[in-house]
Amino acid sequence: MGQPPIMLVLGIESSCDETGVALYDTERGLVGNQLHTQMAMHAEYGGVVPELASRDHIRRLVPLTQACLAEAGKNYADIDAVAYTQGPGLGGALLAGTAYANALAFALGKPVVPVHHLEGHLLSPLLAEDQPAFPFVALLVSGGHTQFMAVRGIGDYTLLGESVDDAAGEAFDKTAKLLGLPYPGGAKLSELAKAGEAGRFEFPRPMLHSGDLQMSFSGLKTSVLTAVEKARAEYGDRLPEDVRNSICRAFQEAVVEVLTAKAKAALLQTGFRRLVVAGGVGANWQLRQALSQLSVRPAPKAPAEAVQTYFPPLSLCTDNGAMIAFAGAMRVRDAETAAAFSVRPRWPLTEICS
Repeated sequence: MGQPPIMLVLGIESSCDETGVALYDTERGLVGNQLHTQMAMHAEYGGVVPELASRDHIRRLVPLTQACLAEAGKNYADIDAVAYTQGPGLGGALLAGTAYANALAFALGKPVVPVHHLEGHLLSPLLAEDQPAFPFVALLVSGGHTQFMAVRGIGDYTLLGESVDDAAGEAFDKTAKLLGLPYPGGAKLSELAKAGEAGRFEFPRPMLHSGDLQMSFSGLKTSVLTAVEKARAEYGDRLPEDVRNSICRAFQEAVVEVLTAKAKAALLQTGFRRLVVAGGVGANWQLRQALSQLSVRPAPKAPAEAVQTYFPPLSLCTDNGAMIAFAGAMRVRDAETAAAFSVRPRWPLTEICS
């Protein structure tokens, strides 16, 4: 795939509970980035309500686009292409962004570029100042997905392994809910883990020695449930803070150990020595710490080889329009000016692999 022409691409993200709008200039980089999170609205219900999410996207898209253009000092006429998240995600939420992006592109007479949400995450570290060179292993830990990919270039992806049940992000949020933490609980669990006592609780490391790059976190969540029930039988429904925090720490350590071990295996399997981590769980402090210190040993007596690990900026770990604008800019040559729009709530990343 050749270098795309110099242009200004508008990116629209609406796959779940964040409305993101961004402008990416293929010569100057990211020039505008606006994001609205629905976190407070959904917290009352303990999780995302799809209908409310869809309606809120509709309310936010136009004002966010106008704010993004103002931030960049641009007008609608300056936009050369419109990229949008086609999937995967919530059907109604995707439809809101898709309809808006296609209508805007049609009105402007510009190309429209459907983008795979996970490709946006996968490429988001390329928006950082310290950009990885190809090839690299990518660890995607975004919401309902935990996958290892071999990335040799834009669109040249090979799936190496993935979670067979709960993804890491789902396990974080479900475990947080077991502990009575407010939605969204994954980030709160990670923060509480800092105050936990090491070794007080011990949880299994599912599929740690499976010999492949598949992962499973459902059983880990069940082990936490058992520990929480035992603790409540002893202390009552309201767990002491030290107990709760130590459960958080033990759970997080188990997830991080599995992901770190699998990352090493992926690097050895591919022979790559660059690792890219993207997605919401990529903001986890302990995972960043473990993967930043990663090295691999190709043979038992061989010297350890350093691994270069790359993360997107913290602001780009969660869903955002910047990653969609960038991915769209990389694929704009394949765009059409008048495509019949559709959404793909279920869309395996392997379908866009070369």
